[in-house]
Amino acid sequence: MSVTHEPWLVALSLVMAFQGSFVGLSLAVQVRNAVDPRRRLLLVGASITLALAIWSMHFVGMLAAKLPGAVDFLVLPTLLSFLVCVLVVGIAVFTASNRKLTSLRLGLSAFVMGAGICTMHYLGMYALHRSLLMHHDPAYVLASFLIAFNASGLALWLLFGMGKRPPIVVSAVALALAISAMHYTAMTGMTFSPLPTATDMTAPSLGPGTLAIFVSCVAFLVSGLFLLALVPAQEGRQAPSDSRPEPSIETSDEDAVPGTLDTLGNEPGKKPASGLQAATATPRPTTSKTRRMLPIERDGSKEQIGVGEVVAIHADAHYTKLYDGQREYFCPLSISQIEQQLDPKVFKRVHRSHIVNLSCVTSFKRAGDGGLLVLKGEDEQTVPVSRSRWSRIRSRLVSLAEETDQPTQAAPAE
Repeated sequence: MSVTHEPWLVALSLVMAFQGSFVGLSLAVQVRNAVDPRRRLLLVGASITLALAIWSMHFVGMLAAKLPGAVDFLVLPTLLSFLVCVLVVGIAVFTASNRKLTSLRLGLSAFVMGAGICTMHYLGMYALHRSLLMHHDPAYVLASFLIAFNASGLALWLLFGMGKRPPIVVSAVALALAISAMHYTAMTGMTFSPLPTATDMTAPSLGPGTLAIFVSCVAFLVSGLFLLALVPAQEGRQAPSDSRPEPSIETSDEDAVPGTLDTLGNEPGKKPASGLQAATATPRPTTSKTRRMLPIERDGSKEQIGVGEVVAIHADAHYTKLYDGQREYFCPLSISQIEQQLDPKVFKRVHRSHIVNLSCVTSFKRAGDGGLLVLKGEDEQTVPVSRSRWSRIRSRLVSLAEETDQPTQAAPAE
């Protein structure tokens, strides 16, 4: 006898796979650049939530199967299936995040994770052997393993192997669909029949639908707790004066002041810095802070950039984008983490989402209630200055320009 499924429980299993994948991936992407003890907490949280997504999807999907008569689950195989899933997911995430993700490392991690998922599935199905006699088609068993292997590889590659990873919600959808495809492929290859010597069993106190809802609520609760406990600090937490919404920036061509494209400091073959750039570039010593490196992703590979090469930093959700005057690079650190590594005499937080290297400001002007900074570079990017910070930033830039006896490149004060 082949297997049919209850549609609403199938839909619930897909939701379970998505929510757990989203939380697990959100935590896993932070593992590589975290330090102990937070790194360990993130690894544990990612392993448990991803395993919970996989296991709860399979469990609810198993409850969705329309089986003849009452069935009973053996506790030990059911528990072992979850523990196996946590173990293999943890090993895969740790291995993939520990060093650069090579093809060999990706393949081995995906194999361990895929084999573990298949083991989890068939251990869970074994929990029904007390009630049913099941037969599995070898072709579908192989197909389910290949799907699990590729799904694991996809998840690890999206997390640790890409230069610029897609939004986590996209990765979570892809992983949820792959997990579900593995389960229902395996179920398609299964046939069952009642045990010839089975005794009549009383119906369980909880029906499949009620049990599925209970398991789903527990999984949602656990995933939510991990997400709330390990989510990065919000970048918008500022002093009370910064809690007000920023005004929209409106600029006019009349207020704009032409900028210059000078480089940091005096380099061979290039013009010396002048104006605002010279005020900060000339006296800046080469300290341990200016030699610090920040992790970036460049052309699909993970590299580092010196702090002194950074022109501006822009918060992008829990991550950041670094601008070096020519192009932007993805950085896995939050803006608060980066700010702790910067020289406060050179870099200033001009907006809750922006940090600027003041030596790279070519001009500035009033814009609405705040201001606008023009940065050095081929495209002369602009950065907004919040209302609460505008007066301090403007005074600092004016004083830097006056220190070098250069005319200030700014619109008249209003």
